[in-house]
Amino acid sequence: MVLKTIGAATLCWALAVGAVQAASVNYTATLKGADEVPANTTTGAGSVTAKLDTTTGAFTYAITYGGLTGPATMAHFHGPAAVGANAPPVIVIKSLPSPITGSATLTPAQVADLTAGKWYFNVHTAAHPSGEIRGQLVAGK
Repeated sequence: MVLKTIGAATLCWALAVGAVQAASVNYTATLKGADEVPANTTTGAGSVTAKLDTTTGAFTYAITYGGLTGPATMAHFHGPAAVGANAPPVIVIKSLPSPITGSATLTPAQVADLTAGKWYFNVHTAAHPSGEIRGQLVAGK
């Protein structure tokens, strides 16, 4: 009977430790023209909220924006890049009207870049083909 109790307690502990190791990290970004490279003076603005499961690479996101100089022509998550640097797209957004929601499964290298703070999101327009609004993804609570 004691062995069964010890075995059950060990199993519960192992499951609890496994659940703790599967971490979800929330990210946010404030999108504005001043953060584009090069910066611009648009009145457009937006925000990104995202969640990453660091074990599986599952990445979900919600994006809102408005006040742009015209319709969005492209939107992407980019990386790896520090604040003030540019990088190629990592996730291309196919449906552009705000609000945008979606998901992707990231590779281990992409998880490492995002976790290191080296991803940003931006929205492009005809008036600003290199990007009208941009924000660096920052880990939060």
